[in-house]
Amino acid sequence: MPRITRVLVANRGEIAVRIFRACRELGIDTVAVYSEVDRDAVHVGFAHEAYLLGDTAPSASYLSIPKILAVAGRAGADAVHPGYGFLAENGGFARAVIDAGLTWIGPPPAAIEAAGDKLSARRIAARASVPSVPGSAEPIAGPEAITPFAEEHGWPVALKAAKGGGGRGFRVVRGAREAEEAFDGVTREAELSFGSSEIYMERYLENPRHIEIQILADQQGNAVYLGERDCSLQRRHQKLLEESPSPALDAQTRKAMGEAAVSFAKEVGYYSAGTVEFLYEQGPDGPRFFFLEMNTRLQVEHPVTELVTGVDLAHAMIRVAEGNPLTFSQAEVTLRGHAIECRINAEDPTSDFLPNPGSIGNYSEPGGPGVRVDSGARAGTVIPPSYDSLIAKLICYGADREEAIRRTIRALDEYRIEGLVTTIPFHRLVVSSPWFAEGTFSTKTIENDLDLSKLDLGLPGKAGAPLPKPRMVSLELEGKRFEVKFTELSGRQSKPKPPDQASRSLSGSGDTLTAPMQGTIVKVLRAKGDRVKAGDAILVLEAMKMENQITCHVDGVVKEIRVKPGQTVSIGAALAVVETG
Repeated sequence: MPRITRVLVANRGEIAVRIFRACRELGIDTVAVYSEVDRDAVHVGFAHEAYLLGDTAPSASYLSIPKILAVAGRAGADAVHPGYGFLAENGGFARAVIDAGLTWIGPPPAAIEAAGDKLSARRIAARASVPSVPGSAEPIAGPEAITPFAEEHGWPVALKAAKGGGGRGFRVVRGAREAEEAFDGVTREAELSFGSSEIYMERYLENPRHIEIQILADQQGNAVYLGERDCSLQRRHQKLLEESPSPALDAQTRKAMGEAAVSFAKEVGYYSAGTVEFLYEQGPDGPRFFFLEMNTRLQVEHPVTELVTGVDLAHAMIRVAEGNPLTFSQAEVTLRGHAIECRINAEDPTSDFLPNPGSIGNYSEPGGPGVRVDSGARAGTVIPPSYDSLIAKLICYGADREEAIRRTIRALDEYRIEGLVTTIPFHRLVVSSPWFAEGTFSTKTIENDLDLSKLDLGLPGKAGAPLPKPRMVSLELEGKRFEVKFTELSGRQSKPKPPDQASRSLSGSGDTLTAPMQGTIVKVLRAKGDRVKAGDAILVLEAMKMENQITCHVDGVVKEIRVKPGQTVSIGAALAVVETG
């Protein structure tokens, strides 16, 4: 297979920048694509050439296979890297790239499709002798299938999109009364996110660890595992912080999980970089793990593996795509030190991580020994509601976990992102907590054990609202210099409301319920004449790849619903009128 000379990256943001950097290091020319809203995005300037795809909507830009292939031909690209998200795990896209005579920098299409279908993946795991959580072997047709399954295996039950991933298309059903609403919600989200409404069910584990194994395989049949990542700290089943190695695993379990991951990869005919995910818990007879899914792409959290193994996964993907064999064996893989990654998202941790799109003001990244920032942002960057809320990834390395934690705390203190509410204060709280230092947490810790309602966001004004620009003034007192920040505020500032455990947003004034963010209405839950109470869900709004239930702000009767499913609304748009008389 000839050497790759020109790569089109079919993605945006920090992952596009990451791949562009890897290509430059290998002497490969690069091609960027962008949507209307990304005309001035950071990733556009990192490539040798950049081409407009189309409108802001993903379907008209980053998800348009014909447009991406047309740009590849026009730009003279000989390879395509999908990054993660968008079309990265779309077997049809991989096949289209190959059929166009281009090199696909990723796994074979058949492996993407086999592993990407969660039911198919469970069957592959069984053939590879990899244990799975008890679950349905076929898609379920309706909510009536849930209760009999729970009576056999126990409540709660997890409903999952068969074609899904990334925490979307996932609900937990704790009793028969929740079955119908959960089934409707998962099928709707699955269709919206993955183009398929097929879902299946599994026995839900209450407090497991989420452990994933990074694998790397070549086209000659060689495969290795590169240690594990602990991804247990999540909100709404989406990861917020990852680390490697896991503080929960011993060497024997690590080896067993790694060998299981390689066995699965070989069974599915995999090559390139990929990740096999497991749920891990301490059972009555000791530690045990269960296959969860395989991600057939480069993971968001891949940098922590790179830091503890010294393997550049972006380089490796390109070399494997060229047909080169791996240059090392499993016996040569060594884990050194410890790495922690914090996902810096445009979200409000005090409001159940409500997406907070907008424009970044002043922006300054941390640095120093052991600190890496993978970012697609700078001052003035717009974080649009149409895409994921990720701004950047902060990755810190230390000789051991204690040093990695200290460096993460220091780097978070240095990080400055103004104009938006971000997850930086949340990460400060987490990595400074005794329970994190002790490594005693699970996938439910954030939802069940943390009260984030009083978290100091370090920003004036109501979360998500436009923020006044601060001014820095230098003062000297008896020869000592002080830097003082002044911000002019108008009116009294309200404290953020504490979140509940569901993904809900309450927004309104007077009789009118308003949109707390820009997004798309996916379902209207109430009708004219319905009597409602404050806190009742009125409709479902999808924004930044998350479904949010918009709840009523007063007791009353629904007088008018002003939106319909599929409609796009802006921040502050009137959604419904509730008569309080």
